[in-house]
Amino acid sequence: MKTKLFTLLCFLPLSFLNANLSFEADIECKKCHPTIYKEHQGAMHNNSTIFKDPIHKAVWDKHPANLKKGKYKCAKCHTPTATQDVPDISNPTHTEGISCAYCHRIQSIKPSLMANKNIINKEEKDYFGTMQSPVRNRFHHNGTNDNFKTGQVCMGCHSHKKNKQKFDVCETGMGAEGDAKNCITCHMPKVAGSVSTKNDGETHSYHGFPGANAGQEMLAKYIDIHFRNKSEGFEISIYNQSPHLMLLHPLRLAQLRVSIVRDSQIIDLKAKVFVKVIGTKAKASPPWTATQVVKNTMIKAKETRFVTYEDELKAGDTLKVTLGYFLVKPKMLVKFALENNEKVKKFHILKEVLFEVKQ
Repeated sequence: MKTKLFTLLCFLPLSFLNANLSFEADIECKKCHPTIYKEHQGAMHNNSTIFKDPIHKAVWDKHPANLKKGKYKCAKCHTPTATQDVPDISNPTHTEGISCAYCHRIQSIKPSLMANKNIINKEEKDYFGTMQSPVRNRFHHNGTNDNFKTGQVCMGCHSHKKNKQKFDVCETGMGAEGDAKNCITCHMPKVAGSVSTKNDGETHSYHGFPGANAGQEMLAKYIDIHFRNKSEGFEISIYNQSPHLMLLHPLRLAQLRVSIVRDSQIIDLKAKVFVKVIGTKAKASPPWTATQVVKNTMIKAKETRFVTYEDELKAGDTLKVTLGYFLVKPKMLVKFALENNEKVKKFHILKEVLFEVKQ
């Protein structure tokens, strides 16, 4: 669930696709959209830069393009309004990440083999949205754009990204249309509060973009966990309702943790691990050299994964089932110098369920 599906590992040449365009700063949007502005400030869209996302920076620090020339090859998706190709913390276009103005000027998506391209509206103060009758002002002329309703607007960055070997290092494995659950319905659900101070609406689309980094509780409803006692042992089933892998980023690691609570005793069973590993020659490798999927046990789109245990349960037992994940595989923390980052080291809970055993 693509928290940014975010293509943390993008490294196409920047080539300044937006070099002749300028974008309003996010603070300009706050005047009419204070609630959305606050949500966006805490979202990974706003924190997608190397100055705000420690995982992205850790990968970029090891990228050959950085080590050779220091030129930022990930800007296409991570800082698309950047005015230069060398990151500069004093330059607001390198610290604002994926701005409000950038997303709302995406007119359409141009499919491409290596990575899709966002076609940006050249009118600097003419933003698209989903409202049928928006308040007309100096920023809103066009009104609705169906690409924002289906999630197609996300496919410029979140569809796929191939490396020089033409291998997909990050992909959703889905289109944005044709499914009742798309990027928008899951990652921008309707929440209480008006879309702007100029509107009396009761709800708006959430701009905190729940994903692996935050807002997991909004995504938990798309995971179903069930328990079935058997004559020998028991079974836990996990159904992934989403139209993509449960976790998309190849650095992630998911775990199923099960504990039996019996009287005053807690019996922790061996955790089950779900991962996707990319690499070359059957071994894990950096994304810029990867040529194959080495291993993929991640729960797939619309898949029900059954996990069996041989442990015998007794009437009165309570089964605690926790599905969670690490933002970076624990074995990779030292490699990326992230062993002291508490958020990265933390086991994040996606969903937790208690079952009473009634034999």
